[in-house]
Amino acid sequence: MSERVLEVCAFNIQSCLIAERAGAVRVELCDNPVEGGTTPSYGTIKQVREKISIDLYPIIRPRSGNYYYDADEYAIIKHEIEICKELGCNGISVGAQTINAEIDTEWLKRIVEWAGPMGVTCNRAFDGTPDPYKALEDLISCGCERVLTSGQASAAPDAGEILSKLVTQAAGRIIIMPGAGVKSSNLKNLITESNATQFHSSARAQANNPLTYINTRISDYGNVYISAEDEVKAMVAILKGTS
Repeated sequence: MSERVLEVCAFNIQSCLIAERAGAVRVELCDNPVEGGTTPSYGTIKQVREKISIDLYPIIRPRSGNYYYDADEYAIIKHEIEICKELGCNGISVGAQTINAEIDTEWLKRIVEWAGPMGVTCNRAFDGTPDPYKALEDLISCGCERVLTSGQASAAPDAGEILSKLVTQAAGRIIIMPGAGVKSSNLKNLITESNATQFHSSARAQANNPLTYINTRISDYGNVYISAEDEVKAMVAILKGTS
């Protein structure tokens, strides 16, 4: 059996450093956690790449919402992929849908070609498709190495049976990586139910605001979310079988 490993979804450089320190093997680097993650900035990708040695997969998503893009947005995606190559990333996380929400194989094949030799994870665009079993074959035909999925449920621990079917169908042709709602408290059960070997979690906790003065009448600051190091360590220990 393949080694069980953890990918951390990180929304800032601090979380990337925590992920490496706590034993994760890969970071999916995103911006905008509230909107499901969008492409991080050039400066963020560059600084993270210089600071961590584990695999780095920025999400390539020019906006929130659906994954049905126009020609200008695909041009943006191509530029962002070139930046990730330039900065030495190991891969990207990306999705592409047709108007009927199926995997857009025509565009995704181009994306995989643009990205090479970097790896390509299909993100949760997969979870928005009408038929996950057809979508899985589509991803394999496009050359994706991995799919991040909650089994089309709101949280992966609620979809153990579907995830297990996807792992069986994949038969080693693509990696099924359960993600969304994955925590140390439900990880053991999810491993048993899904039979997956790679898992994805943000271990997200809201960071305290360190300012000594806070104007509470201003509401557009947003919140900072950071990966909880103890939680990442706990999940890594479970995956290694030491907890």
